[in-house]
Amino acid sequence: MNCHHFNKTTTRRDMLRASACGFGHVILSALAGGSAQAAPNLKPHLAPRAKRIIFLFMWGGPSQVDTFDPKPQLNNHDGTPLSGKDIGRGDKSLGTILGSPFKFAPHGQSGVVMSELFPSLAKHADKVCVVRSMHTNGSAHGEALLRLHTGQANLVRPSVGAWVSYGLGSESDNLPAFLTISPPRGHGGVQNYGNAFLPARHQGMAIGSAEIPIAKAVIPNLSNARLDASLQRGQLDLIQSLNRKHLSDAKVDQGIEGLIASYELAYRMQSSVPQIMSVDDESVATRELYGIDAEPTDNFGRQCLLARKFAERGVRYIQVSTDYTWDHHNKVKQGSIDESAKVDRPIAGLLEDLEQRGLLDDTLVLWGGEFGRTPMVENGDGRNHHPQAFTVWMAGGGVKPGLTYGVTDDFGYRPVENPVHMHDLHATLLHALGLDHEQLTYRHAGRDFRLTDVYGNVIHDLLS
Repeated sequence: MNCHHFNKTTTRRDMLRASACGFGHVILSALAGGSAQAAPNLKPHLAPRAKRIIFLFMWGGPSQVDTFDPKPQLNNHDGTPLSGKDIGRGDKSLGTILGSPFKFAPHGQSGVVMSELFPSLAKHADKVCVVRSMHTNGSAHGEALLRLHTGQANLVRPSVGAWVSYGLGSESDNLPAFLTISPPRGHGGVQNYGNAFLPARHQGMAIGSAEIPIAKAVIPNLSNARLDASLQRGQLDLIQSLNRKHLSDAKVDQGIEGLIASYELAYRMQSSVPQIMSVDDESVATRELYGIDAEPTDNFGRQCLLARKFAERGVRYIQVSTDYTWDHHNKVKQGSIDESAKVDRPIAGLLEDLEQRGLLDDTLVLWGGEFGRTPMVENGDGRNHHPQAFTVWMAGGGVKPGLTYGVTDDFGYRPVENPVHMHDLHATLLHALGLDHEQLTYRHAGRDFRLTDVYGNVIHDLLS
C-alpha cells in the first residue's frame, strides 16, 4: 500500500476545459469576472415584499424616551430614585429618574406618537411602523455595533449587507449589491460592513467615513488620470488573464474569484459612480426637499439623496450613518435637539422622494441606533447606554404603515409586551427581502453559519 498515492479526480473545471473545445470553461471564466453574483443556486426563498433596504444609522444610541416612546411617569417622578420593584426587578435602586423635556403628540390618521424633535418626519407618520420593544446584548458601543451590523460580537461574522448580497446578488452590472455611506471607523470599523468568510465580492463598498463631510468624500482609485479607458481595459485584461490562469491552477479559490469579480466591477464603476456621486443633476426642488445647501441638514441630506440614487439603480443594501454624535452622556436635551435637527428634514425628504418615484413600496427604510438610553440621569443632565429597551422604526417595503408595536414598562426600562431582539429584527428584514434566515447559510469551519446564528424569529405582525 503506497501512502499519499490517490487516483486523480476530474474537477468540474477540468471537465469544462476539456469538453466542447473548452467553451464551457470560457463561459465560466466570463461569469467569474461578472458583476456581484448571488450565491450559486440561491434564489429568494419566498415572495419578497422589498427589493432593497436603506438603513439610516444613528451612531451613538438615540434616547427612546425622548423620541418615540413617551413615558409620563418619568416627568411625574423626575428627580426621585427608580427602584427595581417599580419595574419588577427587585428592590435595588437603579438611579435617579430624569424626565423628558420634550412634548409628544399623535400624528396622522394612525396616531403614531412622536416627540417634537421630528416635525418633518411627523408629516409622514402614516408611513412608519414604530417598534418600541427592541432589545439587544452589550452595553458598550463596540459590542452593540457588531451585534447590530453582524448579529454577533464574538469572532468575525459577515455583515447584514454582505448576507443580503450573498443571498440576492446585485440588480446592476455596474454597481455592487451593498454599499455604506459615511460608515463608522470605530466600534468595529470595517467589520460593520465586512464579508468575513463570505466570498470577497460581498463586502460593502465604503464611501467616505462618518467624520468626513460627504461632499468631500471620495472613492479611492475610482478614476485614473494617467490612463484612458482603452489602456485601462488592456491593462486589466492582462492582469485578469494571469488571475484566471492562477484560478485554473488552483481549481477552487474563492479569494481569486472574488478578486476577478471585484476588478471587473471596479472598471465598470468608473462610468457610473461619478455621475451618481454628484447632486448637480438634481433639481432645485429635490435639493431643497432634502435640505441640501442649508444648515444643519446639508451633510445628511446629501447622504440620503445618494442613498435614493443608488437605490433606484439597483443596489440591494445601503447604509447611511451619522457621525458618533448621539451618545449623550450629558446634555441629552441639547444633544437631541442638535442631532435631530440634522436628520429630520433629510429623512422626511427621502421618504417623500421615494414615494414620488414609486420606490417606497419596494424599499424598506430602517431607522435606529445600536441601543437606547437609560430613563435614569447620568452626569447631571445626560443618559447612559441602555440595551435593555430602545426604539427603531421602518417604512415602505411591505411593513405595516401607521403601526406602533411593542410596549415598555412605565419608565421605558424594559419591554413588557411583544419584545423584539436584534436577531428577530434581522430575521424580519431578511424575510421582507424574500430570504429565510434559517436557510440563508454558508458552510465555514465545519458548520453552517447564518446571520441569526441559532436564534431569531420573524415578527410577522410588522409586515403587511
